[in-house]
Amino acid sequence: MALILAKTVEIKDFAISEGFLYALIGFCLVLVVLAVLMGFIYLLSFIVRKFEGKGKKAKTTEVAASEPELAPGSSGSVKLNNVDDRTAAMVMAIVADELKTPLNELKFISIKEINEEEK
Repeated sequence: MALILAKTVEIKDFAISEGFLYALIGFCLVLVVLAVLMGFIYLLSFIVRKFEGKGKKAKTTEVAASEPELAPGSSGSVKLNNVDDRTAAMVMAIVADELKTPLNELKFISIKEINEEEK
C-alpha cells in the first residue's frame, strides 16, 4: 500500500515592502550575472588578442607585398575658366575613362567652357 503524503501550502499575503525586497534581490542577481558574463567576455578577448598578436606580423607583410604599387598622387593644379568644380571633376573623369588611363596619370592644364556665342 502506497502512502501519499500531502503537505498543505498556505497562501501567504505579501506586504509591499517584502515585494520590493524580492524585486531588489532579483535586480541584484541579474546585475551579478551580467558582471560575470562581462568578465568572461573580457577574458576571452584577452586570450584571442594574445594568439592573434603572434600571427598578425606575418599577415601584414604578406598583404603589403601583394598590393600593387599605385601611381603618384596629384599632377598639379588646374586653371578653371567659367567652370565650377563639379563640372571640371566630371570632365576630368570622362576624359580619363575614355582614354582608359588612371586620373592621377593625366595632367590637366586648364578647362574652359565654350559657349555657342563665342564661336
